[in-house]
Amino acid sequence: MSEANWYVVHTYSGYENKVKANIEKTVENRNLQDQILEVSIPLQNVVEMKNGVKKQVAKKMFPAYVLINMVMNDDTWYVVRNTRGVTGFVGPGSKPVPLTEEEMKSMGLADLQSVQVDLEVGETVVITSGVWKDTAGVIKQINHHKQSVTINVDLFGRETPVEISFADIKKL
Repeated sequence: MSEANWYVVHTYSGYENKVKANIEKTVENRNLQDQILEVSIPLQNVVEMKNGVKKQVAKKMFPAYVLINMVMNDDTWYVVRNTRGVTGFVGPGSKPVPLTEEEMKSMGLADLQSVQVDLEVGETVVITSGVWKDTAGVIKQINHHKQSVTINVDLFGRETPVEISFADIKKL
Protein backbone atom coordinates (compact mmCIF):
# COMPACT_ATOMS: atom_id res chain seq x y z
CA MET A 1 0.00 0.00 0.00
CA SER A 2 1.23 3.52 -0.79
CA GLU A 3 1.98 6.18 1.74
CA ALA A 4 -0.69 8.67 2.81
CA ASN A 5 -0.08 12.34 2.02
CA TRP A 6 -1.95 15.58 2.58
CA TYR A 7 -3.81 16.94 -0.43
CA VAL A 8 -5.67 20.23 -0.86
CA VAL A 9 -9.18 20.18 -2.29
CA HIS A 10 -10.93 23.30 -3.60
CA THR A 11 -14.61 23.66 -2.68
CA TYR A 12 -17.39 26.11 -3.28
CA SER A 13 -17.10 28.96 -0.78
CA GLY A 14 -19.05 28.17 2.38
CA TYR A 15 -19.29 24.45 1.57
CA GLU A 16 -16.19 23.38 3.53
CA ASN A 17 -18.09 21.79 6.42
CA LYS A 18 -20.58 20.06 4.09
CA VAL A 19 -17.75 18.68 1.97
CA LYS A 20 -15.95 17.42 5.09
CA ALA A 21 -19.12 15.74 6.39
CA ASN A 22 -19.94 14.20 2.99
CA ILE A 23 -16.44 12.80 2.52
CA GLU A 24 -16.38 11.36 6.05
CA LYS A 25 -19.79 9.75 5.49
CA THR A 26 -18.67 8.25 2.17
CA VAL A 27 -15.47 6.93 3.79
CA GLU A 28 -17.58 5.25 6.47
CA ASN A 29 -20.10 3.83 3.97
CA ARG A 30 -17.45 2.49 1.57
CA ASN A 31 -15.13 1.31 4.35
CA LEU A 32 -12.19 3.45 3.18
CA GLN A 33 -10.88 4.36 6.66
CA ASP A 34 -7.50 2.86 5.82
CA GLN A 35 -7.18 4.99 2.65
CA ILE A 36 -8.74 8.35 3.57
CA LEU A 37 -7.39 8.96 7.06
CA GLU A 38 -8.45 12.51 7.92
CA VAL A 39 -10.42 15.41 6.49
CA SER A 40 -9.47 18.76 7.99
CA ILE A 41 -10.59 22.37 7.82
CA PRO A 42 -7.74 24.36 9.44
CA LEU A 43 -9.06 26.94 11.90
CA GLN A 44 -7.35 29.75 13.77
CA ASN A 45 -8.60 31.57 16.85
CA VAL A 46 -9.16 35.27 16.28
CA VAL A 47 -10.28 37.91 18.77
CA GLU A 48 -13.05 40.11 17.39
CA MET A 49 -14.54 43.28 18.84
CA LYS A 50 -18.33 43.47 18.53
CA ASN A 51 -20.33 46.13 20.36
CA GLY A 52 -17.32 46.83 22.57
CA VAL A 53 -17.04 43.20 23.67
CA LYS A 54 -14.02 41.06 22.87
CA LYS A 55 -15.00 37.67 21.56
CA GLN A 56 -12.76 34.77 20.53
CA VAL A 57 -13.91 33.20 17.27
CA ALA A 58 -12.54 30.29 15.21
CA LYS A 59 -12.06 31.38 11.59
CA LYS A 60 -11.11 29.26 8.59
CA MET A 61 -7.44 29.72 7.70
CA PHE A 62 -8.10 28.84 4.04
CA PRO A 63 -11.70 29.59 3.03
CA ALA A 64 -12.94 27.36 0.17
CA TYR A 65 -10.24 24.74 0.82
CA VAL A 66 -10.26 21.42 2.67
CA LEU A 67 -7.18 19.34 3.52
CA ILE A 68 -7.33 15.56 3.19
CA ASN A 69 -4.79 13.04 4.46
CA MET A 70 -5.20 10.11 2.10
CA VAL A 71 -3.57 7.40 0.03
CA MET A 72 -3.99 8.55 -3.57
CA ASN A 73 -5.46 5.92 -5.88
CA ASP A 74 -8.29 5.78 -8.41
CA ASP A 75 -10.94 4.95 -5.78
CA THR A 76 -10.01 7.71 -3.32
CA TRP A 77 -9.56 10.25 -6.13
CA TYR A 78 -13.03 9.39 -7.45
CA VAL A 79 -14.68 9.58 -4.01
CA VAL A 80 -13.21 13.01 -3.23
CA ARG A 81 -13.51 14.49 -6.72
CA ASN A 82 -17.18 13.48 -7.04
CA THR A 83 -18.26 14.77 -3.64
CA ARG A 84 -20.90 17.49 -3.91
CA GLY A 85 -19.30 20.91 -3.41
CA VAL A 86 -15.79 19.85 -4.51
CA THR A 87 -14.48 21.70 -7.58
CA GLY A 88 -11.20 19.78 -7.75
CA PHE A 89 -7.81 18.98 -6.29
CA VAL A 90 -5.08 21.61 -6.19
CA GLY A 91 -2.50 20.69 -8.80
CA PRO A 92 -1.88 20.93 -12.54
CA GLY A 93 -4.77 19.57 -14.60
CA SER A 94 -6.41 16.65 -12.87
CA LYS A 95 -3.20 15.48 -11.16
CA PRO A 96 -3.32 16.20 -7.41
CA VAL A 97 -0.03 17.30 -5.85
CA PRO A 98 0.59 16.37 -2.20
CA LEU A 99 1.74 19.00 0.28
CA THR A 100 5.38 18.74 1.27
CA GLU A 101 6.48 18.56 4.89
CA GLU A 102 7.91 22.10 4.54
CA GLU A 103 4.55 23.41 3.31
CA MET A 104 2.78 21.75 6.22
CA LYS A 105 5.25 23.31 8.67
CA SER A 106 4.98 26.78 7.12
CA MET A 107 1.20 26.66 7.50
CA GLY A 108 1.55 25.53 11.09
CA LEU A 109 -0.20 22.27 10.30
CA ALA A 110 2.63 19.78 10.71
CA ASP A 111 2.09 17.60 13.72
CA LEU A 112 5.72 16.89 14.52
CA GLN A 113 5.26 15.53 18.00
CA SER A 114 3.42 12.28 18.43
CA VAL A 115 1.81 11.59 21.75
CA GLN A 116 2.65 8.28 23.37
CA VAL A 117 -0.27 6.85 25.33
CA ASP A 118 -0.45 3.80 27.52
CA LEU A 119 -3.88 2.77 26.28
CA GLU A 120 -4.81 -0.52 24.68
CA VAL A 121 -7.84 -1.84 22.84
CA GLY A 122 -10.16 -3.52 25.35
CA GLU A 123 -9.29 -1.23 28.28
CA THR A 124 -12.03 0.63 30.13
CA VAL A 125 -11.75 4.42 30.32
CA VAL A 126 -13.83 7.28 31.72
CA ILE A 127 -14.56 10.43 29.73
CA THR A 128 -13.47 13.49 31.73
CA SER A 129 -15.14 16.35 29.82
CA GLY A 130 -17.77 17.24 27.25
CA VAL A 131 -21.21 15.78 26.67
CA TRP A 132 -20.16 12.30 27.69
CA LYS A 133 -18.44 13.41 30.95
CA ASP A 134 -18.27 10.66 33.61
CA THR A 135 -19.32 8.00 31.08
CA ALA A 136 -17.30 4.79 31.06
CA GLY A 137 -16.56 2.84 27.92
CA VAL A 138 -14.36 0.14 26.43
CA ILE A 139 -11.71 1.17 23.87
CA LYS A 140 -12.48 -0.38 20.48
CA GLN A 141 -9.94 1.52 18.36
CA ILE A 142 -6.96 3.83 18.87
CA ASN A 143 -6.11 6.46 16.24
CA HIS A 144 -2.64 7.87 17.03
CA HIS A 145 -2.73 10.21 14.03
CA LYS A 146 -5.92 11.96 15.23
CA GLN A 147 -4.90 11.47 18.87
CA SER A 148 -8.25 9.91 19.68
CA VAL A 149 -9.87 6.65 20.71
CA THR A 150 -13.16 5.11 19.68
CA ILE A 151 -15.07 3.70 22.61
CA ASN A 152 -18.47 2.09 22.94
CA VAL A 153 -20.83 3.86 25.33
CA ASP A 154 -24.27 2.74 26.43
CA LEU A 155 -26.90 4.97 24.77
CA PHE A 156 -30.53 4.01 25.32
CA GLY A 157 -29.52 0.43 26.09
CA ARG A 158 -27.47 0.10 22.90
CA GLU A 159 -23.69 0.15 22.44
CA THR A 160 -22.78 3.24 20.41
CA PRO A 161 -19.26 4.07 19.13
CA VAL A 162 -17.97 7.54 20.12
CA GLU A 163 -14.65 9.13 19.13
CA ILE A 164 -12.95 10.93 22.03
CA SER A 165 -9.65 12.84 22.22
CA PHE A 166 -6.79 11.43 24.32
CA ALA A 167 -7.01 14.58 26.47
CA ASP A 168 -10.62 13.88 27.42
CA ILE A 169 -10.23 10.39 28.89
CA LYS A 170 -8.54 8.64 31.81
CA LYS A 171 -7.96 4.98 32.53
CA LEU A 172 -9.94 3.22 35.20
